Amino acid sequence: MACPAETFSAETVPAGTVPADTVPRARPGERAGSVPWVAMYHSVGDRAYDPYRITVTPDRLARQLRWLRRHGLRGVPVRDLLAARARGAGRGLVGLTFDDGYADFVTTALPLLHRHACGATLFVLPGRLGGDNDWDPRGPRKPLLSADAVRHAAAEGVEIGSHGLTHVDLTRADDRTLAAEVTESRALLQELTGRRVDGFCYPYGTVDARTLTAVREAGYGYACAIDPGPLTGPHALPRLHIGQHDTAWRLHLKRRLHRLRRRPVEGV
Repeated sequence: MACPAETFSAETVPAGTVPADTVPRARPGERAGSVPWVAMYHSVGDRAYDPYRITVTPDRLARQLRWLRRHGLRGVPVRDLLAARARGAGRGLVGLTFDDGYADFVTTALPLLHRHACGATLFVLPGRLGGDNDWDPRGPRKPLLSADAVRHAAAEGVEIGSHGLTHVDLTRADDRTLAAEVTESRALLQELTGRRVDGFCYPYGTVDARTLTAVREAGYGYACAIDPGPLTGPHALPRLHIGQHDTAWRLHLKRRLHRLRRRPVEGV
């Protein structure tokens, strides 16, 4: 199934600004341990059948991006968010993430992001390029990006991160599978895009100490989960699910409650 849903004027930096072996530290202007706001999206398109609540319509995404800009906020790749926070310049930035690498990211989401001067991180499954989301037993089947489309997204300024090779729950994987999903996926994406891959996203949002250690040792600078609890940190960043029903009022509440509901994030 898909990742479980939750209820509830900035600078960009070039790829590789956050070294994989360096944990950014908050500087003056960023409260140490404050919680970065990282939003989690999946697909942008038709919601006629959406049992896992992974899809927002283009109109809803456009409204949500307009809401961000009206409130002095700007969506950026997670890499850029962490680098800005390390400089003490992260105020007003929101990390935007899109999981799974659906084909509609390039055709539908990316033009809207450009229109609203926002950036994003796209977490891709290099073992499923050109395939579909057959890990979701109830469907609907959605096409995934091809290799050329991933390269196009990277060329358009999108940060490409790894979502593993094939979308398996890494907390249930044996050691060989875990190593392949974490290490080989990064190597394949770096070869595909010609750019450093700093970010990882745990499939289904599930993470434990073993998988976190594997991701950190594979050289990733950060990793995104959903609600990692006591593991919260640079390699288990919490995120907020943003869905079709998140109107302006719900976004306002989520923003206000975010810091209260999340554990402090030391080191970012």
